[in-house]
Amino acid sequence: MCEIPGSEDSSKIGYIKLTTFNQNAAGSVKEAIKKLRENNVKAFVLDLRNNSGGLFPEGIEIAKIWMDKGVIVYICDSRGVRDIYEADGASTVAASEPLVVLVNKGTASASEILAGALKDNKRAVVYGEPTYGKGKIQSVFALSDGSGLAVTVARYETPARTDIDKVGVTPDRPLPASFPTDEDGFCSCLRDPASCNLNAARLFVR
Repeated sequence: MCEIPGSEDSSKIGYIKLTTFNQNAAGSVKEAIKKLRENNVKAFVLDLRNNSGGLFPEGIEIAKIWMDKGVIVYICDSRGVRDIYEADGASTVAASEPLVVLVNKGTASASEILAGALKDNKRAVVYGEPTYGKGKIQSVFALSDGSGLAVTVARYETPARTDIDKVGVTPDRPLPASFPTDEDGFCSCLRDPASCNLNAARLFVR
């Protein structure tokens, strides 16, 4: 929790750093939101920097935590859209509080899907640098000599129909390369905007 004097949205900002999408990721995010709310937090920062992904279903479930409606991701193949994942409000926990998402070139795969969904649905303001660009869905076929052949069978597209592969998610606003990667450094930066070129008072303004 960062206590920031002078913020327009809230003097208390909840900081959640998600490092991987394992089988407990969605539950951990829900628990973090609950604990931060108990401390009167009214706005959140979700840090996905250097999150290389993990379980696709967990990325979808975490998007549903922050969104009450809207497309999360399109699964496309050579014929077009094959599947659509959407939020329907059933799993929503925090769809109204101001939200910022932090990304960098280490943000990949499932974390790119999450960042793209929150950005394109205008649920969050995304800060950082373009993400890694890992948007292929591949299947591995065994060959007779014991080796394997990886074949791309589909791709991920964001709600705005941006092909994630090799392009990534472009943030709304940049962050300086030296921007702190830990919660203490992040809070210190917001308390002293001149030191990191980021103003807490306008943090959640698109």
